[in-house]
Amino acid sequence: MKTSAGILMYRRSNDGIEVFLIHPGGPYFINKDNGAWSIPKGEIDEGEDGLAAAKREFQEETGCVPEGTFLPLSPIRQRSGKIVISWAVEGDCDADSMTSNSFSLEWPPKSGRRQEFPEADRAAWFTLREARHKINPAQAPLLDELFSITK
Repeated sequence: MKTSAGILMYRRSNDGIEVFLIHPGGPYFINKDNGAWSIPKGEIDEGEDGLAAAKREFQEETGCVPEGTFLPLSPIRQRSGKIVISWAVEGDCDADSMTSNSFSLEWPPKSGRRQEFPEADRAAWFTLREARHKINPAQAPLLDELFSITK
């Protein structure tokens, strides 16, 4: 089973804790919003340290370099069965200027044409309440754990 590593970046505001989430790019998510957003994450390369992978993926998918004290969160299992290990870090990333690496996909299906799509097409800061509606439901426990450790 593949394992992914990610970072849940958060900041404190007048509205409480806000979290930084990305919206997956590509044709399958273009019209999806609630339940589609995610923490920046990706697969761990063979022999790669989990936190190093999480930092790499965060930078690749957002253009931001996460720095600070990384707090390990409990692993989650997504609907696909993939395990996601993650860390919370207090920080700030400009959602409006995020840049993402891309992937190639045959689109439309069976057309023989390959197109490039960004791994993440946008990013945003959400209050914990807003994030509960936006985030992939399998990742919602990360929000609960973040809330419990940042009280």
